[in-house]
Formats: sequence, C-alpha cells, structure tokens
Amino acid sequence: MLDTYLWGKVDRISPEAPVPIVHIQREEFRLGGAANVALNLAALGASVHIFSVAGNDSYSGALFEMLEEQKISHQNILLSHDRPTTRKTRIMARNQQVMRLDNELSLRLPKAMEDKLLDNLEQFFKSQKPRLLILEDYNKGVLTPKIIEKAIQLAAQYGVLTAVDPKHENFFLYKDVTIFKPNLGELKAALNINNLEDINLGTLSSMHKDLSEQLGHLYSLFTLSEKGVFYQKKGDEPKLIPAKIRSIADVSGAGDTVIAVISLVYALTEDMFLAAELGNIAGGLVCEQVGTAAIQKALLLSEALKYL
Repeated sequence: MLDTYLWGKVDRISPEAPVPIVHIQREEFRLGGAANVALNLAALGASVHIFSVAGNDSYSGALFEMLEEQKISHQNILLSHDRPTTRKTRIMARNQQVMRLDNELSLRLPKAMEDKLLDNLEQFFKSQKPRLLILEDYNKGVLTPKIIEKAIQLAAQYGVLTAVDPKHENFFLYKDVTIFKPNLGELKAALNINNLEDINLGTLSSMHKDLSEQLGHLYSLFTLSEKGVFYQKKGDEPKLIPAKIRSIADVSGAGDTVIAVISLVYALTEDMFLAAELGNIAGGLVCEQVGTAAIQKALLLSEALKYL
C-alpha cells in the first residue's frame, strides 16, 4: 500500500456543508501495509523481499522508489493492469486525521497471477534459503486461500519459519504456522465472543486453546492495545506482558511494527519471551509518532535496556 498524507490547517467550516475546510500545505508519501512491515524489518537490519501485487500505474512507481531507498527488494511484486495500487490518503490537520480516502480493489487474484506469485516464491526459497516468511493479510485479495495454503506448505518444505498477521476473512486458513498474531478485536470476532468484559490470563489462554485446536500453530500471540501482549506455546504456560505507559499520538501501523519485531527477533533467537517483550516496547514507541513510521533501532535498544 501507498500511504499518502496531506498536511494542512483548518480555519473555518465550509458554507456548503458542516465539514472543515483544510488548506493543504504539503503532501507526503509513506510505505504502508505489507511495505510498512518490510520497512520495519529493514530498519532493524534484515534483508527483505516483498511478494505481492501492485497496480501498473504511477503510484506503484512511487512505491518502488521508496522501497529502493530503503534497500527493500520489490522484484517479486507483480504489476496488474486490472487493479490500482492500493492507496490510503489521510488528510491531517492539527496533527489529527480529518478524513481518510481509500483507493483500492479487493477482488481475489486471478489464477495466472496466483500461480506466478507461488512459482516466484518457491524459486526464491530454493535459491536464497530465507529464515522467515511473514504472511501479512489485509483482506485486499492477494492472500487467496490457494496462496495461503501453498505458501505455508512451501515454507515447511524449505525449513522457513512462518508468522501470520491475519484478517477475518481467511482467519482459519492459516494452519500449522509458527506464530499466529491476531489483535484482540480480530480474535473476538473470529471466535464469536461478544460479551467478554475481563481480559485476563485465563480467558486469553482459553482463546489460545480454541485456536490451537483448529489451526495447530506453534505460538499464539495476541496484541491487546493498552493491555499489552499475550503469548502461549502449545503445551506451555501462558504469558501476559503489560504495556508500557506511553503518550499515544497515532496507532496507525503499530501492528505492522509489532509483527516485524516479534517475528524477526524470534527468527534470530527462538526466544519468544524476548521477542514479545521487544515487540511490546516497539509497538508503544511507534504510537508516539503521527502516521505510519518504522521503529528506530537505536531507540528500541535504548528502551530495551531501560525496561529489560
């Protein structure tokens, strides 16, 4: 996704309708969606390659330029004539979001493009032998049931760890992955839980058990906003890591940062306690900034030394 920010100021209300008039003063492009996950990984020193689809338009050109600046490979992003590059345009005034405009097409990929993406992924696994595959689902049609199933199979075949940030439509298709990371809202919706008032270790562990029976994954990791991060491994005791106190400016992209930090640290250390602690800290840090932003490596290290 391409995140566009239109920064301006509000002086009055429109005489045509009860809406603010925003005088635009500057425009800014940022990497969004899976590209923001890639940006966070690259900021921590990882070598990152994106497998996805963008529109054959000027916006994908802008996206590719920014990826190149961050040394993130876009060679395996396929271009489509049938769908635009997904764009989220946020109109900002007084450091607050006034409106968001979405330009996207969320239809599932055609079979030919599915096959091409999967063939590219298998060839990459064979030649590059990566350590980690993150499946970042935004319900935009790229992660189809076929791609999800085959990508997980290929990762298992080539010894690649898998981490998933799911959305509701494909929630129960991510079977046998290493790390399954929904947020609390997605989790409650998927398990059809409407009246849960007390979020505690017991209720969260019960959710993990329900999920584990259906998905067979190794780790559940739930992000709980101001309540922190929960994780549990199949057969082990549950852990709840409280959130650190922060001055929250914007939660946009925080989930991207969390999945990037947790999965990368786990891939390096196979220590989920350390991974969850660092992901919890990183998610809070990026919420102190307005708009999507990558975690700063030096700042994360500084905070880790303070809290851990």
